[in-house]
Amino acid sequence: MKVTVVGCSGSYAGPESSASCYLVEAEDPQTPGRTWRLLLDLGSGSLGPLHRYVDPLTIDALVISHLHADHFFDISGYYVMRKYHPTGAQARIPVWGPRGTKSRVARAYGLPLDPGMNEEFRFRRIKREPITLGPFTITPRRVDHPIEAYAFRVEAGGRTLVYSGDTAACEELTALARGADLLLCEAAFRDDADNPPHVHMTGSEAAATAQAAGVAALVLTHVPPWHDRQDALLEAEGVFDGSTVLAAEGSTYQV
Repeated sequence: MKVTVVGCSGSYAGPESSASCYLVEAEDPQTPGRTWRLLLDLGSGSLGPLHRYVDPLTIDALVISHLHADHFFDISGYYVMRKYHPTGAQARIPVWGPRGTKSRVARAYGLPLDPGMNEEFRFRRIKREPITLGPFTITPRRVDHPIEAYAFRVEAGGRTLVYSGDTAACEELTALARGADLLLCEAAFRDDADNPPHVHMTGSEAAATAQAAGVAALVLTHVPPWHDRQDALLEAEGVFDGSTVLAAEGSTYQV
């Protein structure tokens, strides 16, 4: 699998990156030359940068971790692109999301709930069962955040990526990440702050999760613009034995 960081800014789009969006690509083992493309989140400001890496019309599916704007809001622009593109209205693609995704995105763009965005997207509610898409198997797990939110384990070709979405440190994420080749983990909070519970992780908590799960590599992401991104990396030092790097817009990882 190839993972491209389209956007990694936490809470809102920042000066160095748009908000959360990760492009995951894998070749179809049955069809040479066929590349499957999956988006994990499509947060505020991320649709524009996506054009740098791939034609957005070639995306096969979108998986939304939770319904905060920095993780789903650019579906509004994507709806316009797929509906009014000069080459014609595009075929519907699946969108997996939490309860209420279909109505939330319609209201966000000022659309009536019927048809809403149902002619452009085929909305499906995330459940505990794995999702199969081409070469991908995507296993969701509910994590610890103020609203319904999910982390995802993405497997293809014998390799595994785990994306935390937004969550506080929790056993559900550790279990989901067990033995993964790469953990893409949020680190929005700082150890020296008085952080509210059940919202986000610090760099050291992300690293502790990676260590407990026995993952091969850790990528810290979702750092808000009001923090120095390097602080998350410093907090992780000495906690996780494997490779630790900071996500940056345009970074790619071979999983």
